[in-house]
Amino acid sequence: MRTKRLIGLVVGLVLSCLCSTMVYADEVEDVVKEAMEFYKQGDYSSAAGNLEYAAQLIRQKKGGQLESILPKALPGWTAEDASSQAMGAAMFGGGVTAERSFAKGDSRVTVQIVTDSPMLQGLMMLFSNPAYAMADGGKLERINGQKAIVKYGESGRDGDIKMIIANRFLVSVEGSQVSKDDLKAYAKGIDLKKLSSL
Repeated sequence: MRTKRLIGLVVGLVLSCLCSTMVYADEVEDVVKEAMEFYKQGDYSSAAGNLEYAAQLIRQKKGGQLESILPKALPGWTAEDASSQAMGAAMFGGGVTAERSFAKGDSRVTVQIVTDSPMLQGLMMLFSNPAYAMADGGKLERINGQKAIVKYGESGRDGDIKMIIANRFLVSVEGSQVSKDDLKAYAKGIDLKKLSSL
């Protein structure tokens, strides 16, 4: 009975994800339908396996959405192809990550967006603590209307920017041998309104 309730809960969760990501008539639906058949037959292991597979497909689709929000290269810079990774709950609690790296001579910048990770809860608590922002020389600033923690090294060439968007996304911009202005320009290049709407 407990297993049936668990399967029912997972089915509801996956169907909810389907609606929220607007995925229709594709492999995800087919896998969920197959899972329901297994469930009706009492094959709970196969049903659960199919639902986890469907959930992974949804996470991959979400990763593709995040890739499209990553900024483009600034003038004079080159950009690598955007990449994303979707991990199930069994790996570090799960989550979806998308990132792109940029280069200009010796300068390097990496922009990363993370969502659906339980680690975000802890980071959000730190963000609400002003003392955290001041640690290691960090300062609170506004970027595109969003609160950001900006850290820039004493060397004047390395730094990082972190923002929590819509309480669901961690945006991280890290750079080496880069000016603070360029670092902030990459942060401003992220469509935060579009990100919030996902």
